[in-house]
Amino acid sequence: MILREVLPADYARLATLASRLWHAAYDDIPEIGSAQVGYMLEKFQSVPALTEQVSAHGYTYYFVECGGKIAGYTGVKEEEDALFLSKLYLDPAFIGKGIGQKTLACVRMIAENLRLARIYLTVNKHNKRAIAAYERFGFARTEEAASDIGGGFVMDDYIYTYDL
Repeated sequence: MILREVLPADYARLATLASRLWHAAYDDIPEIGSAQVGYMLEKFQSVPALTEQVSAHGYTYYFVECGGKIAGYTGVKEEEDALFLSKLYLDPAFIGKGIGQKTLACVRMIAENLRLARIYLTVNKHNKRAIAAYERFGFARTEEAASDIGGGFVMDDYIYTYDL
C-alpha cells in the first residue's frame, strides 16, 4: 500500500472517485442521505473545490493505492501544531483488509515528519464504521461540532484527536 499525491491533472479522477465512495459511505445513513451527499460533493469535492483547497488553503490529497489499484483517498492539511485529517475514504472492496489502519499510519508519519503535536479529524456522528476504525487506531473523541453548510444541511460531527 502506498500514498500517491494527487496532482491537478488528477482532480477530475479524484472528484469521480469521491462521488462513488461518498455515496457508498453515506447514502444508507438516514441522517445524511443522497441529497446531502450530492450537495457536499459539489461544495467540497468538485474539481473547483479541490483546486481551491489545494492552491489557496494548503490541503494535500493522496490516492491510496494497493496492488496497483486505487483503494481510496485521503486528504490532509498542515496547521500550526496539528495535522487536520480532512478525508479518508476507501472503496468498499478494500474495507476490512487493514488498508484504513495502514493509511492512518501513513498519515501519522506525515504528521511526525512535519513535527506536529497531534492529528485531528471530524467524523459524522452516525458513521459508525469510521468511528470504530479511528478509535481502533487510537484516536480519542474530544468534542462535538454541528456546522451549517448551507442548502438546508448540517454536518453533525464528532471531533477526534490523536496525540503524537
